Amino acid sequence: MRILRVAQKLYPEVTGGGPYHVHAMSRDQAAMGHDVTVLTVSDDSTLPRREQRDGYTVVRRSRTVSLLGNDLSAGVAAFLRTAKAFDVIHAHSHLYASTNLAAVKRQFSEIPLAITNHGLYSQNAPEWLFDLYLRTAGRWTFNRADVVFCYTDEDRRRVREFGVDSPIEVVANGVDTDRFTPDGPATKRLDHDGPVVLFVGRLVEGKRPQDAVEAVSHLSDELNAKLYVVGDGPMRPELEAMASGNVAFLGQVPYDEMPAVYRSGDALVLPSRAEGLPRTVLEAFASGVPVVSSHLEHTVPVVQQAGETVPVGDVGRYRWALERVLAERERLGSQGRRAAVDNFQWRETVAATTARIKILV
Repeated sequence: MRILRVAQKLYPEVTGGGPYHVHAMSRDQAAMGHDVTVLTVSDDSTLPRREQRDGYTVVRRSRTVSLLGNDLSAGVAAFLRTAKAFDVIHAHSHLYASTNLAAVKRQFSEIPLAITNHGLYSQNAPEWLFDLYLRTAGRWTFNRADVVFCYTDEDRRRVREFGVDSPIEVVANGVDTDRFTPDGPATKRLDHDGPVVLFVGRLVEGKRPQDAVEAVSHLSDELNAKLYVVGDGPMRPELEAMASGNVAFLGQVPYDEMPAVYRSGDALVLPSRAEGLPRTVLEAFASGVPVVSSHLEHTVPVVQQAGETVPVGDVGRYRWALERVLAERERLGSQGRRAAVDNFQWRETVAATTARIKILV
């Protein structure tokens, strides 16, 4: 197959679960023998506009205008307008203007379109705004797709509630359980003789890292827990100002080092107000680390297999939940590892996605 993957952001230029998903899917489909091109947005003048790497082709186009963290690129529109030599277009996340442009392409083209939903709501805009978007332009975009991929049954139901009538395929997100495993070396970046709590993600309001900092700062002194914040972003100065001595900021850690970071942790905390099915949760599970996350309807059935969920913003409940999972770390860690191995294998995510796309061709 000749696959054109449309993705606003791409790893390693941009970190995070979504950009890495795009990279890994493209890399592994190329290894299966498919011809994969990734069309993305980048203003980095040190990067070529077109290059071959990891088995697939990367095509970069500059942004034209940015609104609420969403980059619209006339270059992406021009590339899509003339793109003909592809069997299928696979766009990632309806939240990005590039996916809207892919839907416009499908409206006037016979090339089938797949869209992967990485989460219904943006972390860069208020929920009411995206409710409006999902009932208008977002719904229109989804309804141009020949298939929509969702991570969970709950997410499929939520998409349907916004009036989307395109075929929806549930394909769980996955993790490389041979790489993320409880066995292996720990990282030297962490140095603490008590329980270690991890926050892994961008330091932006939508991730609510302030709740992680505040919850761990109020854990009992007897517990002697410490929070390690892995990631960077505009909120870092504010978080450092509010943090106590039991919080450390590691900044951005190379993805190759993350298995060792998880092995050094005793719990992962993820207080986000919006998520898809976070790769960080699956990486923690695969590493034998239990999770405390915000109570999001579509992620609850996953997280509660080896952790606790808490109402968004309820710092007191986060503190209670962290104390509970730390007390039962061994049992919950084993449950999480089994869940990852049994239900969230990355190779199965790739195989199922590719098989469904083939039907469109």
